[in-house]
Amino acid sequence: NIFQDNLVGVDYCERMVRETNPKVWEKATKTPAPHADAHGFRTIADIMTALTPFTGEFYRETLVVSRYTREMFCLMEGRHVHPSTLYPGGVGTVPTVQLFTDYLVRLTKYAEFMKKCVPLHDDLLDFWYDALPGYEKVGQRRILMGSWGSFQDPDHCDFRYDHMSDWGRKMFVTPAIIKDGELLTTDLVDINLGIRILLGSSYYDDWENEETFVPKDPLGNPVDQHHPWNQTTIPRPQKRNMQPGGKYSWTMSPRWYDKATKEHLVIDTGGGPLPRLWATAKAGLVDIGYIKSTGNSVKIFLPKTALKPEAEFEWRVPQWSNALERTRARTYFQAYACAAAYHFVEKALEELHAGHIKTFTPFEVPDEAIGCGFHEAVRGVLSHHLVIRKGKIANYHPYPPTCWNGGVRDQWGQPGPYEDSVQNTPIFEENGPDNFKGIDIMRAVRSFDPCLPCGVHMYLGPGKELNLQHSPMFGHQA
Repeated sequence: NIFQDNLVGVDYCERMVRETNPKVWEKATKTPAPHADAHGFRTIADIMTALTPFTGEFYRETLVVSRYTREMFCLMEGRHVHPSTLYPGGVGTVPTVQLFTDYLVRLTKYAEFMKKCVPLHDDLLDFWYDALPGYEKVGQRRILMGSWGSFQDPDHCDFRYDHMSDWGRKMFVTPAIIKDGELLTTDLVDINLGIRILLGSSYYDDWENEETFVPKDPLGNPVDQHHPWNQTTIPRPQKRNMQPGGKYSWTMSPRWYDKATKEHLVIDTGGGPLPRLWATAKAGLVDIGYIKSTGNSVKIFLPKTALKPEAEFEWRVPQWSNALERTRARTYFQAYACAAAYHFVEKALEELHAGHIKTFTPFEVPDEAIGCGFHEAVRGVLSHHLVIRKGKIANYHPYPPTCWNGGVRDQWGQPGPYEDSVQNTPIFEENGPDNFKGIDIMRAVRSFDPCLPCGVHMYLGPGKELNLQHSPMFGHQA
């Protein structure tokens, strides 16, 4: 919720809209909110006012929600954000009726909040399409996305590589590579073997002639030299060169290799939720009562809570991968995770009442091994690739969302997702160059990652000085 309503929501709040699109604000004051009965805000302008940082009603409510959802996490994991109760082989949390009851009380409060949150964001984002025709182009790029899957099913998942294709498809969030709206694969083994780490415009030398740590995977499949298992990082610091073919970043160029077309696909994480919902909807593999994937949508059921009746939401596969749909998906996935949590806590109580309370299996580090892990961080795909020799780490490379989204141009000139989504984004902001805030660009980048616009630098033309600094150590800088 902090990501969505305290970071992304600011881009659509009253003050920001007044300053960048006053005509849109004027229209918002006259536009009734279609779902006012669900969220309590009469007009779209009322929603924008409620999103205003520190003073807005919904902004402040979200801060409270973020507190008790962190309490939910701490009940299970000990500490937020980095757990203190997870160990190799199990967890240190002791399962009790009291523990799960405390969790369920907070979950019920969160479900009630989501019954307000989903229709609120639908009203806001639908208004944006109507108020600014053509806004679907903001942050839009070819539909190339990846989901590494999440919420493993313990009845099927044993984390063995030779079973990974099967237990991967049993996840409650389906893994997939999505190309032009369709699923290329839902097989985690295929997904793993297709990863390529290219260098393109980054400050590194190639490791083509370095050691090959893993020539074949445990199933006998060949592993490419540019797979993370075989990566050797060779930094080559140099001056930034923004000319075509020049080196300009420490970020590499992760790609996914499509064997059928021999394309190196520039996939993005869709901010996390968009490909998760897309893959789950299209695959049609999830049906747990609270959640059902239909082939073109995901249905989410939330039970009755203290002040609101039961509710059903349906996320439908959209026409575009753009800023507004990434933002919308983030809200729907919050409801998805809430519904899944009901299923999980019910299963946990069943195990507890049956006397199945073991939480740890003895674990020893093997002398020789290779391994990989696939998961979804908040902002999208997260994988780990490990080689163990003589009981020690011989090679290890993690690939979190920013590596994929912020990847630079590759050797064929293909831009990474941030560059791709921004370079052709139309500007709807009404301000001229002297007061330009770049809000459309910020919305595009923040739709992938609510934290990253702080790292976006805008060039407003030759000869315009944006900042003048003096440092006694580094001299004059402009």
